[in-house]
Amino acid sequence: MAYDLKNVFYLDTSATITKATAGGGSAQLDLSAYIDPIARGRTKGTGLAIYKTYYSILNSEDTNEVAPKVSDEGVMSFSLQAGAGLGDIATGGASTSTPEAFQASNALLVSAGNFYSPGAAATSTPVPEMYIEPSKEVPYVVVRDNVCLVYNVSAEKTMTSTSILSVRLECAQISLDQATLNQLLRTQTV
Repeated sequence: MAYDLKNVFYLDTSATITKATAGGGSAQLDLSAYIDPIARGRTKGTGLAIYKTYYSILNSEDTNEVAPKVSDEGVMSFSLQAGAGLGDIATGGASTSTPEAFQASNALLVSAGNFYSPGAAATSTPVPEMYIEPSKEVPYVVVRDNVCLVYNVSAEKTMTSTSILSVRLECAQISLDQATLNQLLRTQTV
């Protein structure tokens, strides 16, 4: 799979994390305009190759600082999941606290990490720790019509400020032969 710079484009989505609220939430990004999982005659199916994901967490209450203030506390897991179909759900409204949702063995994980705010970490710098990421050499190819930005805020350390969790996807449409398409569809079945 060649990484052709002229075909790369960016998509993004964001979720507002309510302060002092524990539990899961999500923001869904519709990909139906970029994906066609049905091969017709000589026409191949189309998937969306995600090469990189970039996350930001902003304090939205006063200055939209690039990171929460040093005094802020909060711990959460976050991920981008292919074909989850959760929709847009406010903090505490989604049941994402099952360990399987954020485990590296979850076939729907495009990327995932944990966030420790300055007040919850041993350092004064916010610490996002990524543990799953796609790459330019081996992108995650989505063949479902959505991806969801999913997060789960710790009950022990909720966010002390309303925050914005955002993700930016570096991606390209790619053609897929029928065998590859079928395998990806099986893998990405919820």
